[in-house]
Amino acid sequence: MIQAFAFYLFAVLLIASAVLVILARNPVHSVLWLILAFFNAAGLMVLVGAEFIAMLLVIVYVGAVAVLFLFVVMMLDIDFAELRAGFIRNFPLGIAIALVLLAELVLGLGAYRAGALNLGTPDGASATGLDVSNTAAIGALLYSRYLFLFEAAGIILLVAMIGAIVLTHRRRADSRGQNISRQNARRPQDATRNHRPEVGKGVTL
Repeated sequence: MIQAFAFYLFAVLLIASAVLVILARNPVHSVLWLILAFFNAAGLMVLVGAEFIAMLLVIVYVGAVAVLFLFVVMMLDIDFAELRAGFIRNFPLGIAIALVLLAELVLGLGAYRAGALNLGTPDGASATGLDVSNTAAIGALLYSRYLFLFEAAGIILLVAMIGAIVLTHRRRADSRGQNISRQNARRPQDATRNHRPEVGKGVTL
């Protein structure tokens, strides 16, 4: 059964990539394993017929991981010369991961066309109607039964965003702020000074 084979394949790769995210010493490798984990989770969502959640995983999370990758490269002191030197050495591994992702994509689409996995109660009481899409079903359930939980999650995210802004803009004694008006009022003669020190003597500032 192609559905069961695809499920076990995606599940094993998801668990393995999640473990490697934690065990990898290089943060760039951790991000790459995290992308693989999200991709396999999206494959599991496709198998159960939740293609809307699968697209959210690929578009939102993998797209956000690309931004996270950029922040990791910018904020951590990574030697770009060493990174370029290891490109040729890690090129076969990158090609292998790309082939695995391509094979999983083809397998997931084939399993989805063969039919989704049967979930829920045997009598089909938890199944949605055929005329209702995943987006409409999720929206109806989210904004009716789980409305308060949804609003609570929004409040928690709002508090976290405000806390991050407050921590970023707090004043510290060891940090130097930017004075834009002072920079604009600075004259060229204030920026450079000509000195003619005597032989054997330095310049005192």
